[in-house]
Parts: sequence; structure tokens; C-alpha cells
Amino acid sequence: MTSQPAAQFAATTEDFIHNLSAVHSRISAAASAAGRQGDGVRLLPVTKTVPAERLRLAIAAGVDTLGENKVQEALAKSEELADLPHLRYAIIGPLQRNKAKFVARFAHEFHALDSLRLAETLQRQLDEQDRSLEVYIQVNTSGEETKSGLAAADAAELARDLAPLDRLVLRGLMTMATNTTEEQVIRSCFRDLRDCASQVRQHVAVPEQFTELSMGMSGDFELAIAEGATVVRVGQGIFGARQYPQRAVG
Repeated sequence: MTSQPAAQFAATTEDFIHNLSAVHSRISAAASAAGRQGDGVRLLPVTKTVPAERLRLAIAAGVDTLGENKVQEALAKSEELADLPHLRYAIIGPLQRNKAKFVARFAHEFHALDSLRLAETLQRQLDEQDRSLEVYIQVNTSGEETKSGLAAADAAELARDLAPLDRLVLRGLMTMATNTTEEQVIRSCFRDLRDCASQVRQHVAVPEQFTELSMGMSGDFELAIAEGATVVRVGQGIFGARQYPQRAVG
């Protein structure tokens, strides 16, 4: 990893302004080092485990998109924060088909599409809601069984099969790198996604919409930017170390 992922725990709007500024500075520096423009990389805040009342402080500091791993948690927050209609919601974790109806109801982005069956289910649910959804095909570039996503060789076939599903706007690909301190191993995961995107783009119905690489998190997003990331998913770099609810004992 390139740095410690967790920032100072943010408890006030001023704390969030400080942490967001620090992350944007890191993004700009990484982009400049790669010969890119910083505004070509979008910061997607990862808000899992962060309660709604604390999110309001982050929103006041400039956060406008909430990235959530679990649909139920995201749905609850969308209801608690319903007075803020400008907010966008991105589901970045695996999705079971029986929960697609919830995503269709409120989400704007889905970064973990990994099957045609799931895509078809989302299409039907989006038809009912008269909504569209930006989607990213998740590719398992690390080859780890513990990670979700398609093999790179299968991503193009899924992209081609999405053509008739007009409620789904295919924006790009997503991956998670191997959890290691070896930078070259991490970079190879990101490089493989970039190479995969070049192949997939030839099979996309609307290539001009297929422009995004969602890769890199708090501890490795500089490496992802060096390999072409356009969306980086950062949680602890903004909010500080996660605080998980304690389970009752006894």
C-alpha cells in the first residue's frame, strides 16, 4: 500500500473539510505524477458503517455521493436522508437478485455487476420504477476466490449481452486489488483492468459512455490512478477508522 488508509477520525464538518481536502490533494498529486489531470478522477466516498447523523456533517463539507456495500444499509440511509434529494447512492458490493428491487428504487450507480441474470433482474425492476442505473462490470483481476467478479475473459461477453437492456447504462469496469504490500502486484491488478477495458470497449453498445475504471481504495488509490483509474473509492481516508457496532455479550 502507498500510505496509511485511515485519516483522523472526522467528528465535525471542519474535520471532514480537512480530510476531503487531503484526499483531493493526494488525487491531484497522483494524477500529476501520471501525467493526468486531477479532475479526471472522481472521488467516491465509501460510507459503510457511518450513521446518517454523521453523514450530514460530511455532506455539509461537500460529499454528494454515498458509496455503500450493503443494500439494506444504503436503503435505510436514503430514507433517513430523504430531505437531501441531491444525494446520489452507489452500491459497490455484491448484490443478490432478490434485493435488486431495492437498488432499482433509489440507487444511481452499481459497481459490482457480475452476471446476465442479475442484469436482467435489474432491468425488470428498473422498468417498474421507470428509472435507469449506471453499472460497472466487476472483474476479478486478482484471481482470488474470496473476491467477487468475472474473469477478464468473460467481461466482454457480458458487456455484449447488456446491449438490449436499455435501463442499464454501462459506464465501465470495477476491480479490487490483491491485499498486499507489494506495489507491483497491486499495480498489475489495476493494469489488467485497464487492458480488459480496452477489449471490452469493442463489444459495448454505446462506447462513448464506457469511459470509467472504478479501482483503488484509501490505501492504494495513488497506484490505481497511475494505472488509469477514473473513480477511486475512499472510506477511511475521509471518515477515519471504521467504528463497527459492538455485539452484546452474554
